[in-house]
Amino acid sequence: MDVSDITARAHQVLWAAFFVSLLFGAIAQRTHFCTMGAISDVVNIGDWTRMRQWGLAVGVAMIGFALLAWAGWIDPGKSLYASTRWMWLSALTGGALFGFGMVLASGCGSKTLVRIGSGNLKSLVVFVVMGIAAFATLKGITAVLRVSTVDRIALEMPGGTSLTAITSSLAGWNPALAGLALAVVIGGALIVWAFAGQDFFNADNLLAGLGIGAVVVAMWWISGRLGYVVEHPETLQEVFLTTNSGRMEALTFTAPMAYTLDWLILFSDKSKVLTIAIVSVAGVIVGAAIQALAGRSFRWEGFRDVEDLSNHLVGAMLMGIGGVTAMGCTVGQGLSGVSTLSITSFVAVAGIIGGAVLAFRYQNWRLERMA
Repeated sequence: MDVSDITARAHQVLWAAFFVSLLFGAIAQRTHFCTMGAISDVVNIGDWTRMRQWGLAVGVAMIGFALLAWAGWIDPGKSLYASTRWMWLSALTGGALFGFGMVLASGCGSKTLVRIGSGNLKSLVVFVVMGIAAFATLKGITAVLRVSTVDRIALEMPGGTSLTAITSSLAGWNPALAGLALAVVIGGALIVWAFAGQDFFNADNLLAGLGIGAVVVAMWWISGRLGYVVEHPETLQEVFLTTNSGRMEALTFTAPMAYTLDWLILFSDKSKVLTIAIVSVAGVIVGAAIQALAGRSFRWEGFRDVEDLSNHLVGAMLMGIGGVTAMGCTVGQGLSGVSTLSITSFVAVAGIIGGAVLAFRYQNWRLERMA
């Protein structure tokens, strides 16, 4: 494979990632798939329908990822979530900050992009602030704070920090077989739980769970199979084309917002190139816009008052800082990361849920106090 072939393959990867992300945006807009909304429904009205959508999506993504690994199409050890350091405190703290922030900002990163496509100008402000906060936590002032505090607390696990690695090490199983077995058990249990819900069987619920789960699996294939080159002709090293991390990636939206702003601001800098992360951000917005226009639900919306603006600004900042600290958002850790059976991802999800519940309690307390 020569340089021209590499360039052509990179273009294929970017277009494939864009269209898959477009599907994500369209499905999320049509079905109202939203992790924050799912938590809100459970906490405030006791409705588990959207949480079951999320459970179904996780189950599908988990089994799909394991099947790709078992077939030898991807290497789980080369994913963004594969590590020998269990950074549990970063995941828990960052997750809690993100969860609290997404409630104040009326949605997580993916929901923010979907709402931009649906005409919500508040979400455009959230996008900009969240992207700046994320970039600062990647490379700026809050990055220094992150690295010198929570990132220092970690547990070294030479065998890996996924349930697959732990199980295969303890039981002496083949990693691919262990991953498939765990995915079938855990993911299958989530799917059964989702389908056990009363009145869950309708088109939107099935589209949300099965569709979003399939999109995550497709992104793993695009990044880990289509975009994988064993030996780059210039570096003579293996490479995952058009990824920011240089490793296999799937959908995530906190750091990609920062990368998108960086690309837009420094567009004339030839070193700033399109990546899967950046085209995924664009794809979700475009997909949501197409669905909103087709379904006649596109509406311009702005801030209600100063308090509404301040809540969204604080929430966006917390999401940007928390999402990078936790190494992912509700999609990055809650779907993509969990699909790899990373224990760090499970901790991050617990932090996100805990932070969101705390934020809902805070909002209810404020409403009671005002009343």
